[in-house]
Amino acid sequence: MLTFKEFAEFCSVIEKISSTLELTARIAAFIRKIEDEDDLYNVIHFLMGRIFPPWDEREIGVGVGLIYEALRQVTGVSKSRIEQLVKETGDLGLAAERLLKEKKQTTLFQEELTIKRVKEIFEEMAKLSGEGSQKRRVMLLTDLYVSATPIETRYLTRLILGEMRLGVGEGIIRDAIARAFGIDSSIVERAYMLTNDYGRVAVVAKKEGKDGLMRMKIQLHYPVKMMLAQVAESVDEALREMREAAVEWKYDGSRVQVHYGNGKVTIFSRRLENVTSALPEIVDEVKKCVRENVILDGEVIAVKDGKPMPFQQVLRRFRRKHEISKAMERIPLIVYFFDILYDGEMLIDLPLKERRKKLEEVIGESEIIKVAQQVITSDPKVVEEEFNRAIEAGHEGLMLKRLDSPYTPGKRGKLWLKLKAVMETLDLVVVGGEWGEGKRSHLLSSFELACRDENGRLLRVGKVATGFTDEDLEELTELFKPLIEYEEGKRVVFQPKYLFEVAYQEIQKSPKYESGFALRFPRFVRLRDDKSVEEADTLERIAKLYEMQFKSKGG
Repeated sequence: MLTFKEFAEFCSVIEKISSTLELTARIAAFIRKIEDEDDLYNVIHFLMGRIFPPWDEREIGVGVGLIYEALRQVTGVSKSRIEQLVKETGDLGLAAERLLKEKKQTTLFQEELTIKRVKEIFEEMAKLSGEGSQKRRVMLLTDLYVSATPIETRYLTRLILGEMRLGVGEGIIRDAIARAFGIDSSIVERAYMLTNDYGRVAVVAKKEGKDGLMRMKIQLHYPVKMMLAQVAESVDEALREMREAAVEWKYDGSRVQVHYGNGKVTIFSRRLENVTSALPEIVDEVKKCVRENVILDGEVIAVKDGKPMPFQQVLRRFRRKHEISKAMERIPLIVYFFDILYDGEMLIDLPLKERRKKLEEVIGESEIIKVAQQVITSDPKVVEEEFNRAIEAGHEGLMLKRLDSPYTPGKRGKLWLKLKAVMETLDLVVVGGEWGEGKRSHLLSSFELACRDENGRLLRVGKVATGFTDEDLEELTELFKPLIEYEEGKRVVFQPKYLFEVAYQEIQKSPKYESGFALRFPRFVRLRDDKSVEEADTLERIAKLYEMQFKSKGG
């Protein structure tokens, strides 16, 4: 049985490694030696800063505030002292480790933490609700800290916050599993795209090898990574790639994956979060209009007086946990289905043309449930006419899809292309902010933004302070307050959780930020809480956009 101390000591070693190849090799060697299946499953998730797989609804309900309180109880120091250490180290995990080093007294009969025990405590936290639940969470957290060595405290704290600071993303985990068990990384990746659970993939790879992974299939009520589209600069470029294309409107809504089987409907968001309880009218309508035993891909839009409402209204529905019937009246929804992944058997390897036929067979349309309209053409004029119709109807543009394209979960490529009316924006992680002045001193007024590098590290590219309404700032302040790790004067640092879509005039080289780039005149477009931190734009993409604009200026 693996102890949490062994895991923490391993993390402290790989935290210092910058080489992707060496990091992958070390992780492969470590996981290869793990005998217990549960330990292997949990370690895979823990390395990525996850307690549960991304599709699992459970949350432990512990934020920065409860960690401060538990540390205060365990060490006896004041909250201001903890905040001071966080400012000095820039990391609540390191601050917790230092506090435990300063205050630690060896307890007789101290329980040794194992990976299993840590997971059990987290599972217990996730079950808590109602009156007294926060006190109980603090008690469980103090129990963990009392049993932990200082180095364990560093990684327990980071794990709770979902930020291990190891530079370990899905790509490294994929390659480490492949290397550990002698399987091609493309097979490991496909198994992950179908199950969305690298822990499960690692266990099957260890037990059953390549053949076991090849047998892994889509399962009802477990989300599948969604297929993504690449941007096309023009209609001509898109048709050059495809010749003949299936043309569909790009609806200004939010992506959903709907599973219906065994009398039950489950709805997952683009982030693969379970949003079923927030969308009861869609659940009811699916049961009436859709044949059972299917997995469908679609887009939910909010509609008022026959016209689409802003995308943000759909996300408000997704976030709603109380007074859902009132929200249904204020923000009525329609779902447009455009693909089918499963109808009792896996369909993702069939060409789009065949999947479309099956989609039309399993759906009976209603006011809420629709099949996305589709035109098949190779004529640029037809595409342009369809594009104008979509824009006039209040949507984003068009999707062009190859008729022979399989459904490739989690992949972004040229099999699907998107044409949009506006310049491409960036989706960036919000990592910090600043309090306003005067009447706005209680509100956050600007936000620091970061992109991801190839290992998932967050690198700042500037800050945004324009494009916000007063209502936006009120809502965003409430959203980000629980994520504050520490404050330094007016500046605050957040636990990274949410993305902003940001427009900008141009990208500049800048030594001011770790990324080496800065956005000129950035402007807030919208909160993208339908996307995860892992889906933020990358340093590679920003560098490409910089080069493209540089060339267009004749530089």
